[in-house]
Amino acid sequence: MSEKYLIDANSLIRPARAYYPFDFAPSFWQQLRPKISLDKIAVLDKVRDEVLKGTDELSAWISDLPNECILSTQDMQILQKYRDVLSFIQQSDKYSEAALRRWSQLDIADPWLIAAAKVYGYTLLSFEQSAGRITTRSNNPKLPDVAHHFQVPYTSLFDMMRNESFIL
Repeated sequence: MSEKYLIDANSLIRPARAYYPFDFAPSFWQQLRPKISLDKIAVLDKVRDEVLKGTDELSAWISDLPNECILSTQDMQILQKYRDVLSFIQQSDKYSEAALRRWSQLDIADPWLIAAAKVYGYTLLSFEQSAGRITTRSNNPKLPDVAHHFQVPYTSLFDMMRNESFIL
């Protein structure tokens, strides 16, 4: 079975603004669109909502995605795992109370991404980088670090593009 991905908002926003603007690199978006599905590259409802805050071509592009391509955080299994992610942040000696407050905000997608990826076997797709070795309590948990704790695979947009044979 081929790899399934769960995409972070920064893997949509950064390409749209910097690497693959719609007017400059339409082939990227044309290749990405048919791969958006729960079986290949899923979009979490929190990620969709974050992108929809904009008023650009990307927000129009994501608003055109069918609902069946959007993974709902109202799924009971995801909700249960989300609680586990927040419990880890709360109990870990690596993260501060501010980190827990930040990740507990309902519009912060990171803990939801980890929960959904863990429950449904997705590889997280994001540009976020690890914080490396944490020596004092951090206020800002990094997606790859917490994903690693939950044994959730993690990769970059560019690695996914190579694996999926994107041609630009």
